[in-house]
Amino acid sequence: MPNQQSRKDFLNLGAVAGFSFLLGSQNLLGQKATAQTSNPEHPNVAIIKRYYEAYGKGDVATVREIFAPNIIWRIPGHHPLSGAKRGADEVLAFFDDQLAKANFKAEVLFLGGNDEYVVDCHRGYGAAGDAKLDILWCLVFRIQDGKIAEVTNFAGDEHAADAFFWSVYQLKPIPDRLATSRR
Repeated sequence: MPNQQSRKDFLNLGAVAGFSFLLGSQNLLGQKATAQTSNPEHPNVAIIKRYYEAYGKGDVATVREIFAPNIIWRIPGHHPLSGAKRGADEVLAFFDDQLAKANFKAEVLFLGGNDEYVVDCHRGYGAAGDAKLDILWCLVFRIQDGKIAEVTNFAGDEHAADAFFWSVYQLKPIPDRLATSRR
């Protein structure tokens, strides 16, 4: 079994290769693309590191400062938590009020970025009751005017994520979960 550092090196290489099209190395005209690694010390990477630090400390004021006013955070899948979260209030409610119930944690494996995007690949894991999840995730942050404007989250195993979140987050019975009808 490889050691932890070689696993991280392998994952870092895979992250760079897998998302290199976002970082400028794919040529959509069919010309030969050259390999390019991202700059982990790019100022946009510093924005994400600052966000993670503030979030980890529970510094909601700084998190709100880092978020663009109209931030969109997309959660993949077919489970109760999936979908687009719009605005800081919805994004924070997703993390603080909901995801925390699954004791969800993240271990960053790779961060790299350019003038518009930051890619984060991490191990995301959690457990609630008998439900457990431990998979790789990649987030693509779009930075605009020094703020996080848009985030798209990609699950390494969407089926496992769906099963986990369905087992942790039950829906209320009908009709309690339905919005008021528009008659």
